[in-house]
Amino acid sequence: MHDARALIEMGAEAVRRLARRGYSLDLSELESLQSRRNQNIRSADELRAESKRVASEVQQTAKQGGDISKLKERARELKDQIRDIEAEQGKVEEQLRDLLLSIPNLPDDAAPDGDSEEFAVEVRRVGTPPAFAFKPKDHVDLGEATGILDFARAAKLSGSRFAVSRGAGAALERALATLFLDLHTRRHGYIEHAVPYLVTRKTMTGTGQLPKFEEDLFKTGVADRELFLIPTAEVPLTNLYADEVIPPAELPLALTAHTPCFRSEAGSYGRDTRGLIRQHQFAKVEMVRIVDPSDAEAELEKMLGHAEACLKELGLAYRVVTLAAGDTGFSAQLTYDIEVWIPSQNTYREISSVSNFGTFQARRANIRTRGEDGKPKLVATLNGSGLPVGRTLAALLEQCQQQDGSLLLPESLAPYLGFRRISADGTPEA
Repeated sequence: MHDARALIEMGAEAVRRLARRGYSLDLSELESLQSRRNQNIRSADELRAESKRVASEVQQTAKQGGDISKLKERARELKDQIRDIEAEQGKVEEQLRDLLLSIPNLPDDAAPDGDSEEFAVEVRRVGTPPAFAFKPKDHVDLGEATGILDFARAAKLSGSRFAVSRGAGAALERALATLFLDLHTRRHGYIEHAVPYLVTRKTMTGTGQLPKFEEDLFKTGVADRELFLIPTAEVPLTNLYADEVIPPAELPLALTAHTPCFRSEAGSYGRDTRGLIRQHQFAKVEMVRIVDPSDAEAELEKMLGHAEACLKELGLAYRVVTLAAGDTGFSAQLTYDIEVWIPSQNTYREISSVSNFGTFQARRANIRTRGEDGKPKLVATLNGSGLPVGRTLAALLEQCQQQDGSLLLPESLAPYLGFRRISADGTPEA
């Protein structure tokens, strides 16, 4: 969310930056609403001041035995006028808030021009994609052949875009999540949280999922209580500090959680309908950092390194790209995508996004700290996937497959699994 005054002061610069992400800012509408808001506030204050003066005159005149009928009539008129202008003010405030909530974050000038993944700029490649002496299978065929993934029974339970893992597959998912949490808490300094998976509309609005992305969210409720299933742990983790002033000495805050994530993926049907790449329910380990705005750029690079460490620990080949301004998420200023190598597709696919939101989410959620002058100021927020379990599992199965149909897993998982190989029939082997 933006400060209307700041956007108006930026003027053409705000229009230019938002145009890079395909958003056309109607500056005249914003100026008009802000002007009407300010005028209503001034008028209401003037009327209240007059109402207070008239009330005082009524008391004084009555004490002196004078005629107060005209004064009382004026008091009633003022009361009606104040009621009307407050109603108008409420409408203008709502219109202004709705407009500000619909305006995406200003993209960082470091983000390249463009509006799709084709315009992403590669930063680096890490690891060498495996070379196979046979045609590699995709993770669906591998999972079903070994019996560790069951998409048919998942569809029987819930329809398309769900999966059931079993045996060594379920153990592997649990091991991945535990490995990631151990890396982030023991090596990277994050504090693990267990958070609610159902949150309020206000909470969703705080991180920018609402109102824009309501069609992508699963929603439920009891009686008149409305709740949303979280699309990522970013939502509850960031909003833990909504409406709070965080002491500067406590920054940066580093939070992590392993949760299920729920996304309807509205408008994406026909894309990645096979397998674990794009599902309605998936598990993910999320990282959130809440920092002083002056430290946000350095903190983004740090968080990127934490996400990369997960892939390095597994020995998976990947690359890092900077997303184009027009392909950057609604709330983000700058986003790095980490793309893991998927052999069956002979390409890199996104497995983690690491983003700097600046003060955008903090303004929406009212998360502040104190400046050197002791006055409250907005913090900056960052988040990144570290990592999604399903997509990591897909990449792991494909990059670790053997010619005989077995899977040779990384040594880093052995302490969590108790085995390193999954045979072609799904049997765990030391």
